[in-house]
Amino acid sequence: MLFFEIDSDISVAETLPAEAYRSQSLHEQLIERVLAPSWQWFGSASLLSEVGQAIPWSFLPGSVQEPLLLTRDTQEHLHCLSNTCTHRGSILLDQPCQGRFLRCPYHNRSFELNGKFRAMPGFEDVKNFPTERDSLPRVPFENWQGFLFAALQPSLKFADWIAPIQERLGWVPWKEFQFSQERSRDYLLKANWMLYVDNYLEGFHIPYVHPALAQVLDADTYEVMPLPWGVLQIGFASDPAVPVFDFPSFHPDAGQRVAAYYFWLFPNLMLNLYPWGLSVNIILPQAVDQTLVRYQTFLWKPEFLGQGAGADPGLVEQEDQQIIARVQAGIQSRLYHRGRYSPSQETGVHHFHRLLAQVLHA
Repeated sequence: MLFFEIDSDISVAETLPAEAYRSQSLHEQLIERVLAPSWQWFGSASLLSEVGQAIPWSFLPGSVQEPLLLTRDTQEHLHCLSNTCTHRGSILLDQPCQGRFLRCPYHNRSFELNGKFRAMPGFEDVKNFPTERDSLPRVPFENWQGFLFAALQPSLKFADWIAPIQERLGWVPWKEFQFSQERSRDYLLKANWMLYVDNYLEGFHIPYVHPALAQVLDADTYEVMPLPWGVLQIGFASDPAVPVFDFPSFHPDAGQRVAAYYFWLFPNLMLNLYPWGLSVNIILPQAVDQTLVRYQTFLWKPEFLGQGAGADPGLVEQEDQQIIARVQAGIQSRLYHRGRYSPSQETGVHHFHRLLAQVLHA
């Protein structure tokens, strides 16, 4: 495995080596050691609003393709379960459904909506059956403010991982947010997934890559705050006409003209809060040089759409992808090895690289 160190002192530290973005073996290690043990975003609990609903879900499409199920049982409890039958390993569900129980299409083994084994034909003479192993394995699962998360074997406590967002944004009436299918889409980017994260974690490039966004954010007051397992960036409005948040008096940013919060949670989740609502980026590695960016949009105050820092997320995404593609091409160079960080501008990128090294080399 490729070994790299990132000095804790950003003023002397070097960036990730170019090989880290090209190495197939490191890509596989990152999947197993960084992504597989992570918490992953599913979406809104409103997708399972009715009793008996079951939705199949892949944990990380393209990399950790663990087949899972989300269900709402007859007591209205939510569950995250394996989507693999405990008899001979068939996938249970291909499409969302609604019913009183789950049934395998192969040999008709059935399960309760909480995953407990229910019935199986032809097993009348099987000894010591059923056991706990005949029920569907349950997956660690959390419902935060109406948004659902799951982890296969989490390396972090969910409460610790989500705490910075709860502390900063706990005042937001999340239950008022409505999913917008028409404003949600997938982007396929021919670049390594870490380059996308690198780009997200600094506002250094905004004046040069995003001219329209640069007109509404004040570059001099832009904040980047490393968190234990994430990074918070705060964009302050430079124009009095730009929509900003109306904070409660107790909030740490009360009195400030905040136009956007950009939260990144290790390793691949981005939550962008604007006065109009929430834009979620889920970064899904497909190959060492290919990334799927899944955008989900939740509207809160649609009257602010088309204004301020979140005026045109599609344009910002297009501009980001163009510059990331240039970096993907550049790191193939035999003459480029590593760069340096700006201590005033790239603390978020430095923190991400330190976390990668910490987890990989633990």
